[in-house]
Amino acid sequence: MKIQNILLTLGCAAMLVGCSDDFLENKPQGSLSDGVMNSTDAIDLLVNSAYASLSGFTNEQGDPWVRPTTNWSFGEVRADNAYKGGEGDLWDIHAMETFQVQSNNGNLDGKWFNLYSQISRCNAALRVLNKADENDVPVKKSRIAEMKVLRSHFYFELVRLFNKIPYMDENLPETEYVNVRNDEFTREQHLDRIAKELLEAANDLPERQDEVGRINRNIALAYAAKVKLYQAYEQDAQTHAVVNINKGLLKEVVELVDRLSGYDLLPDFQGLDLVANENGVESVFAVQYSMNDGSGDAGRVNWSNLLNSPGGNSPYHGDGFFLPSQDLINAYQTDDAGLPVFDYQSRPDYGVVTFIDDEHQTLGNTEPNVDPRLDFVTGRPTITYKTYRNTPCQSWVRDRGVYGHNCAKRFWVSPESSDMYQGWPWGASQLNWQIIRYADMLLYKAEALIEIGEDLEQARNIINRIRQRAKSSAYVKDFNDPSKDAANYKIGLYPATGWNQNYARKALRTEMRLEKALEGERYFDLVRWGVAKQVMTAYFNAEKDNRIYYQDAKFDDGEEYYPIPVAQYNFSLGKYTQNPGYPSF
Repeated sequence: MKIQNILLTLGCAAMLVGCSDDFLENKPQGSLSDGVMNSTDAIDLLVNSAYASLSGFTNEQGDPWVRPTTNWSFGEVRADNAYKGGEGDLWDIHAMETFQVQSNNGNLDGKWFNLYSQISRCNAALRVLNKADENDVPVKKSRIAEMKVLRSHFYFELVRLFNKIPYMDENLPETEYVNVRNDEFTREQHLDRIAKELLEAANDLPERQDEVGRINRNIALAYAAKVKLYQAYEQDAQTHAVVNINKGLLKEVVELVDRLSGYDLLPDFQGLDLVANENGVESVFAVQYSMNDGSGDAGRVNWSNLLNSPGGNSPYHGDGFFLPSQDLINAYQTDDAGLPVFDYQSRPDYGVVTFIDDEHQTLGNTEPNVDPRLDFVTGRPTITYKTYRNTPCQSWVRDRGVYGHNCAKRFWVSPESSDMYQGWPWGASQLNWQIIRYADMLLYKAEALIEIGEDLEQARNIINRIRQRAKSSAYVKDFNDPSKDAANYKIGLYPATGWNQNYARKALRTEMRLEKALEGERYFDLVRWGVAKQVMTAYFNAEKDNRIYYQDAKFDDGEEYYPIPVAQYNFSLGKYTQNPGYPSF
């Protein structure tokens, strides 16, 4: 049984955290008395409430489709990988994409509120667990550790989104929340505390849990490695420029990844989007979803993707938000050796539509070689979409005049699959969302090795392992002639010749983008590396002829982090300070 569905039949209102204007003063509400909720009888309710919050909230404050737990808007549309899509709606996300974000952006306020509500659930469980007698609760240590890992996840999200954040744990009385500032700790101090709590939690967790989705030692270690990787890139507090790369922390990243056990890459990249593999060998930490479980509508599906299934004439009948950028598609081009073309922005756009009506489209400039992951990740006109044989991906974008003709393939089951829910929410399934997969950990280790500079050969082997999986995957076939590949797929492995630190760094960062495209991580990678302004400036210059709405888009100094929402400043009674790059309150 998936951990998030335990006790679901008790009803969410009886066990989940309610909402109030004070973002951390959320108490469990419903038919259970305060006395019960503070007793050991409530431990299962409180713990499962915290787990359930991983998927976001579907109340008036939640709306995970616009404040997504998957970070499709915050981490991909904000970067060079994706457009908002849809039509002329969701201006708050359009503002993120074009770098016109202000502190009154409702999606940012909602994201902040949701993350602190999730932290509140963890703290509520921890307060009861800390008082429990281990004779009455034999799993006390494990449950405390699980809650601390979950809380660490939510705080890590807050740090990389907002930088300046207040910290409250289960020991701080609620009456003191109003006195907590958001500049008491630096980014590095927050990350250091998060990493330490994850490692402490790992000591009290089993290597594996009986229930699928329950946090174990490997998850804590993997997350600690990720946090330490971010921590290693030390930033200037005002400019957010990377001023030092801490090799000691990077060595810890390598050691932590090496401690993981029982994981591997799936043999075929496309297997990542199959329900049968959602808790397989590549899954390290995932949000557990389910369908037709009696919880209403389709069930506990991924509501963060509600708006994103292909639209237009697609069999999903979706709203068509979150579309791959032309720049991302161009980045999948490879040279004669099958290696990435690092200067792809100097080339013409790949695979552009040259003739269009609702029934017929043709693609131009399809001669260059491309990485096969291009058509594993994106849905392109005339190209076979997953295993669907009725029609190719054709006119599946709602506003093609504004956003082009390409849609996303990742995170959807094929439209004819029995795993897809029929009806609204469009395209829904029980497919889990992978917060961390094993490919991430391999790439994090390779990144650490490259920046340490002492074992570049091992880093090359790791990157080649990722590329070999893509090379060995089943290629997408031509829709009209399945005996042919749909494009000139060619992917090669990096040779030892010329593999120095600078070249290896380019290779790693490119591989991170190609392997992890649309997974909600791209913008945070750019900020970690200290190259966000450089990359986004080049992106806007490359795309503005195709995307007219990019004409005035500009990355200003200090915009690496989102602004502190003005509503939260008001809740703090004026104690919060704004991030550099935005007007002061």
